This record gives sequence, structure tokens and C-alpha cells, in this order.
Amino acid sequence: MTELATMEFHPQPQAGEARPWAFPAPERGALGNGLTLLRCHRPGQQVVAVEILLAAPLEAEPQGLDGVATIMARAFTEGTDKHSAEEFAAELERCGATLDAHADHPGVRISLEVPVSRLPKALGLLADALRAPAFEDSEIERLVRNRLDEIPHETANPARRAAKELSRQLFPATSRMSRPRQGTEETVTAIDSAAVRAFYEKHVRPATATAVVVGDLTGVDLDALLGDTLGAWTGSQAQARPIPPVTADDTGRVIIVDRPGAVQTQLLIGRVGADRHDRVWPAQVLGTYCLGGTLTSRLDRVLREEKGYTYGVRAFGQVLRSAPDGTGAAMLAISGSVDTPNTGPALDDLWKVLRTLAAEGLTDAERDIAVQNLVGVAPLKYETAAAVAGTLADQVEQYLPDDFQATLYQQLAATGTVEATAAAVSAFPVDRLVTVLVGDAAQIEEPVRALGIGEVSVVTAE
Repeated sequence: MTELATMEFHPQPQAGEARPWAFPAPERGALGNGLTLLRCHRPGQQVVAVEILLAAPLEAEPQGLDGVATIMARAFTEGTDKHSAEEFAAELERCGATLDAHADHPGVRISLEVPVSRLPKALGLLADALRAPAFEDSEIERLVRNRLDEIPHETANPARRAAKELSRQLFPATSRMSRPRQGTEETVTAIDSAAVRAFYEKHVRPATATAVVVGDLTGVDLDALLGDTLGAWTGSQAQARPIPPVTADDTGRVIIVDRPGAVQTQLLIGRVGADRHDRVWPAQVLGTYCLGGTLTSRLDRVLREEKGYTYGVRAFGQVLRSAPDGTGAAMLAISGSVDTPNTGPALDDLWKVLRTLAAEGLTDAERDIAVQNLVGVAPLKYETAAAVAGTLADQVEQYLPDDFQATLYQQLAATGTVEATAAAVSAFPVDRLVTVLVGDAAQIEEPVRALGIGEVSVVTAE
């Protein structure tokens, strides 16, 4: 007789008590060479993220050499006094590390990710790159050629072309912000290894740099490790560069970048507004999200779901440059693409959405969903060390307190519907928006003129 098997049922696991979450607070310090240090211990994060901020802003680039900061940033991974470019790449690979760098208006950022067990080796390579980059003629020439090859592709990309035109329209020609961040064909062609080294020697030094280290630092003597690596980087003391004010012309107007035969129109509608120092920022974030932050926001609900003009339209605010006195600025924009025949109707409905927002305001339901999406997903957004390090680096770059992000989530949760409405309406006033359309002027110019949303001009696509 076969004995029947019996099953033992264990009690169903019960959920533990929910613990409050807050954006992690860093510990501040400095190395002997003047390098500012922010560290953040994140148990369980075995991949450590390191962000280096260098005070080498785009507006410091010499006249006629726009793009030299970008070439310098890329050259940091192309060899040192100890390793050739190939050897340096191989050493990073042996560490299981990734090292990236880019230049933007506030300065140059270098990002390192590496398993904590290989952190000493990777920090040594990073320190060598900062302390003694090779800047070999052949490598700089290759990077310049690569950058020149990228420019035609960027020009052919409607979204990139729209962004370039919006910057040119908003900012005065004398402002670095009016010109492409990574330089033009003319300026990049003029860059050589001597220009890169001169820019490096003038602007890159530990006294004006910051390092952010985030990850599981259990058992890591970080002070000793940093002292042996980044602490060996030397350089002269320097006064902080003055930060020029941001000026912009947001007179309502429409610029069509002509692309004959285009089957879609790329739209980018923008203006310059307050940066993250301003008291309105939390409400502006919330209101902008309600307007166009996700698939369920107003713009998508009308232009995508109801009318079928587009696959998606987004509204956002992006900090351009900040200053300690709060005189920085952010780009406030709406972007997306629509099919060419419906360009006029789509813009008409977009303006109706903005006018309805001003007249009737947001609903409490819209506000509640936005708070839930922005605040509720924050723990997931910051699961990785790289996400935490990137935000801490942003705060340093924008002269914000270390608890800014944690405080922002509290402020978002406390922001009411009326405040969010007022901020969104103020961010996107219907008569103060610069609209860039990349598309077929022959088909879209007259319908757009008929809308009366601003003077219309046509420029030729390069």
C-alpha cells in the first residue's frame, strides 16, 4: 500500500512595518589638497559610484574654441603619464569599471562606477587621469575627428536641431548658452592638443573640484584610500570664477526650421524661468508634471489620446546654470512631434490646453496622482549608488544644500492644487513662449500663422 504524502503548509509571510524613506544625507569633508569630498554609505550597494565635478564651465572656453571642454573631458580616458590610451582602457576593463566624462554649462563631470572590491585600483586610474592626462596629439586629433563626424548627424536629428535653434533664439549671440554645447564645425576644427592642455592647466585643479563617493563602504578605509589616490593630485589655489547672469528674450514668436518633405514636425516650445533656488520650484515641478510629465498628463490626454496627433508630448524644467546668490536659470519647455498635416491643429489644441489651465486650474485628482508618481517612486529611483551620486553632484553643481532633494520631496507632498496651478501657468504663459518647429515650411507656415500665437519666421535647415 502506497503511503500518501502529506504537505506541510507554513504560515503566509506578513509584510513588515513600512519604514519612512528619505533621500540619503552625505557626510562632507575635504582632502589635504583642497578637494571637497561628499561620501554616502549605502549598505548593499556593491557597485560604488564616484562623481568628480571640475570647475571648467563652457563660458570659460576661449573665444573661437567652443567644444574644447568637451574634447578635454573625452581625453581624460585616453591615457596618462603611466598608461597609453589602450593600456588605460584595458586597466579599467580589468577593474570591471566604467569611466565617462562630459562637459556642460556648469563644468565638466567625470563618472566612475566600479565594484567595491576593485575601488582602490579604479580610484588610482581616475587620479592618474586627473593628475597627469596624456593629451597626446594623435588622440586629440582622433577625438576632434570623431566630434566633427557627430555634427552632421546632430544637424539631421530634428530634436537636436530644434534644441540648437531654441538656444540661439533665447540667448544673446554674445552668450555661450546661445551656441552648441559641444562646439561647431568651425570651432572644433581649431582645437588641438595645445588648446586642450591650456584649458586643463587653467581650470582643472583639486582646490575647485568636488568628489562624490556613494556605495557600500563597509570595511573600506576611504580616508586612506582617497589620500593615496585623489589626494596625490596637486594644483594651485584659485578663486572661484564669477558666474555671469543669464539673460534671455522670451518674446512670443514662432521659428520654422525648414525641412522640405518632412512627414513630421518636431516642436520645442520654451522660455527661461527660475532655477531650483526659487521658492516656486516645488510647485513648478508639480504643476509641470501635471501638464506634461507622463502619459496621463493633460497634454498627452488631449494631443495623443483624444486627437491622435502624436506619440507623446512632454513638459519639463531643466536647470541651465545656478549661482550661489540664486540668480541662475532653468529651461522650461514642451517638446514632441506631430504629423505634418496636423501641425496647425496640434498647436491650436496645445494652446487651448494652456488657456484652459489658466482659466480653470488643475484638479485635485491631477495633483494627487502627480504627488504619488513623483514622491512615491523616489525610493525606486534612487536604488543605485549612481543615481544617488548623480543627484548629490547636481546639488553641488547648483550650489544647493546637501538636504535639498530630501526637503524637495517633503515640499512636493505639501504643495496644494492651487499652488501647482499658479506655478504651471506662470511657467508657460501663452504670450511668452518661443516656439521652434522643425518641419516642411511649405505645408505648415500658413496654418501656424493663422493661429496668431506670435510672429512667424522661417530659417533654412543647415
